[in-house]
Amino acid sequence: MSASSTQSRLVVAALGVTQIIGYGTLYYSFTALAASMAKDFGWSPEWVFAAFSISLLAGGLAAPLAGTWIDRHGAGKVMALGSIGAAIALIACALAPNPILFAIGLMAIELASTFVLYNAAFALLVQIDPRTAQRSITYLTLIAGFASTIFWPLTSALHASLSWQQVYFVFAAIHVGLCFPLHLWLASLSKTSVNVRTDAATIKHTVEGSIPVNRRQSAFVLMVSGIALISFIDAAILIHMLPMLTALGLGSASVLIGTLFGPAQVASRLFSMLSGDRIQPLGLALISALLVPVSICVLLLSGNWIAGALLFAVVFGLGAGLASIIQGTLPLALFGSHGYGQRVGKATAIRLIATSGAPFVFAFVMQHLGVQTSLITFALLGLVAAASFAVIGRTSQRVLVREPSISRDI
Repeated sequence: MSASSTQSRLVVAALGVTQIIGYGTLYYSFTALAASMAKDFGWSPEWVFAAFSISLLAGGLAAPLAGTWIDRHGAGKVMALGSIGAAIALIACALAPNPILFAIGLMAIELASTFVLYNAAFALLVQIDPRTAQRSITYLTLIAGFASTIFWPLTSALHASLSWQQVYFVFAAIHVGLCFPLHLWLASLSKTSVNVRTDAATIKHTVEGSIPVNRRQSAFVLMVSGIALISFIDAAILIHMLPMLTALGLGSASVLIGTLFGPAQVASRLFSMLSGDRIQPLGLALISALLVPVSICVLLLSGNWIAGALLFAVVFGLGAGLASIIQGTLPLALFGSHGYGQRVGKATAIRLIATSGAPFVFAFVMQHLGVQTSLITFALLGLVAAASFAVIGRTSQRVLVREPSISRDI
């Protein structure tokens, strides 16, 4: 095993640890603690989740700034500072004496998450070695896919003997004691976009995108639209999975059906890892988008047949698992490594803005149009996302066809 291969594995493993902790403490733990938070501040659970949605929106708005800093200063340094920021935000939220400051604390937590979660981690892998970044991103998403599996029961276990404030203090200590030093080490390995542009020795380590410069703006809009639509659908259906299945007549089996989503998500990432470069990121994006309407059709056609609903959860989970991979690999494949952090930051902002409103939109549509009509609508949105990726693919193919003819003429 070469030294570079060993380092690459250590980098992915270190990031895997920080991503599990990041998503577990800053995102997934909220579900287990929300009821106690609502009780302490005299809020209904709906208001607590509304505050969480607003905090997600705030994080989305900060993503472009995070991307700019990542390109300018390096993802490792930004993530190290983000670890300190996450710890401070968790402590501030835990010490909040009233609901207003609590809501501001939640916003601070999600702002910090923008600097330590996937968008920053993907950029770090690109800055360390753009040539192997696509494969490393797939490995990372496979590891980080266990964040909910680990932190839902861990948070519940801690909360059985600690208040939610004390749980947040524990999480803050983990960010300072474990994530911060790991991010500092990773910072020493990464190169900023400025370094990549000016250091001739590192030019060979850059990756060129498949989309020509004059078509990048339209391709970026199509890419972001497709990713945002998939994320919107995933967030809406996941939040309402259990009540949606119950409304379709699946009753007590809803919980069993919902539990298949996580393993299916991890399985799709494992499939992507094993397939290597045989399926390009744009192909994975198209598959991910098409799995949405396919899974919904399975659910609608199966009615209250449990086996059909189980198949729905598996197919839907497969699509969601691939969607998390393409968030990092598709921008690199289409547009290259130069300016990757800022580009992913913009895409993340739009994606988070879309997902922050997804639970409310789906609940509103279900209430006024019914579950079946809502699912049909979301299936159509999945087809729109697939069409966006297909158009990008046709653009790339036209460019590839033209280039040989030009060279022959010369």
